[in-house]
Amino acid sequence: MEQKIKKVVLAYSGGLDTSIIIPWLKENYDNCEVIAVAADVGQGSELSGLEEKAKKTGASKLYIADLKKSFVEDYIWPTLQAGAVYENKYLLGTSFARPLIGKRLVEIAKAEGADAICHGCTGKGNDQVRFELAIKAFAPDMKIIAPWRVWDIKSRDEEIDYAEAHNIPLKITRETNYSKDKNLWHLSHEGMDLEDPANEPQYNKEGFLELGVSPEQAPDEPAYVTIHFEKGIPVALDGQKLCGVDMVAKLNEIGGANGIGIADIVENRLVGMKSRGVYETPGGAILYHAHNKLEEICLDKSTYHYKQQVAIKFAELVYDGLWFTPLREALTAFVDSTQQTVTGDVKLKLYKGNIIDAGVTSPYSLYDEDIATFSEDEVYNQADSAGFINLFGLPVKVQAMKKQKWAEKE
Repeated sequence: MEQKIKKVVLAYSGGLDTSIIIPWLKENYDNCEVIAVAADVGQGSELSGLEEKAKKTGASKLYIADLKKSFVEDYIWPTLQAGAVYENKYLLGTSFARPLIGKRLVEIAKAEGADAICHGCTGKGNDQVRFELAIKAFAPDMKIIAPWRVWDIKSRDEEIDYAEAHNIPLKITRETNYSKDKNLWHLSHEGMDLEDPANEPQYNKEGFLELGVSPEQAPDEPAYVTIHFEKGIPVALDGQKLCGVDMVAKLNEIGGANGIGIADIVENRLVGMKSRGVYETPGGAILYHAHNKLEEICLDKSTYHYKQQVAIKFAELVYDGLWFTPLREALTAFVDSTQQTVTGDVKLKLYKGNIIDAGVTSPYSLYDEDIATFSEDEVYNQADSAGFINLFGLPVKVQAMKKQKWAEKE
């Protein structure tokens, strides 16, 4: 804090952390100018009233950057095409939003001639890494201020104390003090009772789930959706063409109403600790399921299996904030090449939290009913399998024969 800072660009959400950071920056950096930047990645009503709030607490201006289209097309779709899921459950909703936001922060900081960029991420979390790696990728010499690593505040309760002392309005109370992150793709919940993995999440408590309902509260009748993909990208829902933003929003609505996409995870954070959270990703869960179903019939065995390995690494890169790296770009190039024939329609049945396959078709399907049939056919000679098994099983047979000889010598 000894650095001379005249102008700071702050990643601003209006939540607890960033609400108190504006006055804190002005107190600790000689009344520096604070420019707040709110990235619109689909959090909806959370953006209402932000400009007034930011200025009242000391910001000179607020940018609201509409990043929804880029978020879907440049970050969500490539990750979906890769089939990247972190530790089998997490659909990376926060992870791939941060590089996009970080890049925009740099653009605004350069345009404003700012001396530093500030974020409200804690020193325990992953987001500090994601933001700062994005900043380094586009402004390697930019100063970064991370209050949680230097201030005397030690908890969210103390943050609320600070806010109350400075007359800063908050949307939360000490009783509803979950740490949440919301965007077009998902909503995360962390903290409070969720910090103990032995506690069942309060799915049926009013106000806990925001993107949908629990499976128990879902309708007794199933809902059907048909998604059309072109080269691995969803472009139409039930016959209606939709842009990416509308596609995700509509599937969130349908999936949420049917209790889809709720995940309770104890994940391994990049910084070394385990962390427990609940994620709501109704539309994302549907799209991942549908995309994988289409790949089942469109990709050959070797590509399908190898791509599953790539998906694990891709997810790690996204989770760890390494979006703007040569390896991520190279893996995306590989994924793009696999998606050239991933075109077709997937029909799904949604019922009380379950996604059930209800049919898949593609003009590039590798499935051949004439070959796979149990009925009589003229395209597959079953006698050929004997020679195949003899050659394929030769290593097993040789090893067994050698073991017999070795046993006889003993």
